[in-house]
Amino acid sequence: MFQDITIDELLVRQKKKDLVLIDVRSPSEYRDSTIPGSINIPVFNDEERAEVGTIYKQVSSEAAKERGLEIFSAKLPAFIKEFKKYEGDKVVFCWRGGMRSKTAATVLALMGIHANRIQGGVRAYRKWVVETLKDFPFTPTAYVLNGYTGIGKTKILKSLEQEGYPVLDLEEMAGHRGSIFGQIGLKPNNQKTFDSLVLEKALRIKDSSFVLFEAESKRIGKVVMPEFLIEKKEYGIQIFIEMPIEERIKHILEDYAPWEHQKECQEAFSHIKNRLHTPIAKEIEIHLQSGDFYSAVELLLTYYYDPRYHHTAIQFPEERRLMIQVENAEEAAVKIKGIIEKAAMQKK
Repeated sequence: MFQDITIDELLVRQKKKDLVLIDVRSPSEYRDSTIPGSINIPVFNDEERAEVGTIYKQVSSEAAKERGLEIFSAKLPAFIKEFKKYEGDKVVFCWRGGMRSKTAATVLALMGIHANRIQGGVRAYRKWVVETLKDFPFTPTAYVLNGYTGIGKTKILKSLEQEGYPVLDLEEMAGHRGSIFGQIGLKPNNQKTFDSLVLEKALRIKDSSFVLFEAESKRIGKVVMPEFLIEKKEYGIQIFIEMPIEERIKHILEDYAPWEHQKECQEAFSHIKNRLHTPIAKEIEIHLQSGDFYSAVELLLTYYYDPRYHHTAIQFPEERRLMIQVENAEEAAVKIKGIIEKAAMQKK
C-alpha cells in the first residue's frame, strides 16, 4: 500500500532522487496553483468535480462517494496508462491529502505502481511556502540590474543564467513585465504560483555567493515580491545600464510584438494617456492605430518612461552604485561578468 510523506520528507527526497510529482486535482485547480514541476493527471475533470460536489452538498457524502467511484471506474484504464508513461518514484497529491489522492494511490498500488501521497496536499504545501518566505535566510550578495525601459534586462539575465550564473528572473515567475503593458502576450501568474516559483529557485541558489535580478517594484503586475527580496534589492549593488534608445526600441518591439497585440497595446495605453501632454498622447495613439509601432515606442520612452527613471540612480549611495555604458545587451552581459569577477578577486 501507499505511504504518506510530509512536506519536509518530500523536500529531502527531492534532493536525493528524481521524483514524479502528480497533481490529481481537476485541471482548473491545477492551473490555479500547484507544486512546481508537477504534472496533472486528474481523478475528475472540472465538470465531474462540480457534479460530485453538488451531490455532496445536496444529497449526502455517501451518495457523492458512490458517484465519484462510478465516474473514476470508467476512466481507470486511461488513468493507469497515463501514470505508466512516467518512470521513477511517484508522489500524488490533491488539495488536502483527501479522497482523490487516497483513491489514486490505492488504485495505483493495486496495479503494482508504487506511489506515495503528500500529507495535507497542496494546502500543506502552501502553508509551508508562506511560513518559509517570512524569514527566509537568503545570504547571497545581490547585483540588481537597473536602467531605462527597453535595455533588455531580462535578455541579459537569461544570457547570464545560461552560463551558470545564479539568477532570479522575477518577471518570468510573475508572468508579467511589470509595466502597464507588462501583461501583453503573457499569462500572468497568481500570488500562490509566484511565491512557489520564487521559493523553489531561491532554495536552489541560497548558498551562492551572489545573485542577479532586475530592479522590480514591490508589485509586479498583480503579485507582490517577498520581503526578503525587497530588502535584498534595496541593499544590493545597483548596476545602472545605459544603452542607445534605438537598441532599446528594438528590444521592446522584439519582446512585445505589438503587431500581434495591437488591440491590447491600445487598451493599455488608454490607462496612461492622461498622464501625457495631449498632443503627444494623440500622436502616440495615431501611431498605435496605424501600426507605426517604432514611433509609438520612441515617444513613450521619451515622454513617459525615461522621465520617470531619471532620478533613480541618485537614491543609492555611491559605493553601491555602478554605471555602465553599452551598445547592446550582449556587451552589458560581458561587463556585468567583469564586475562580478572583479568583486570576487577583491574578496580573496
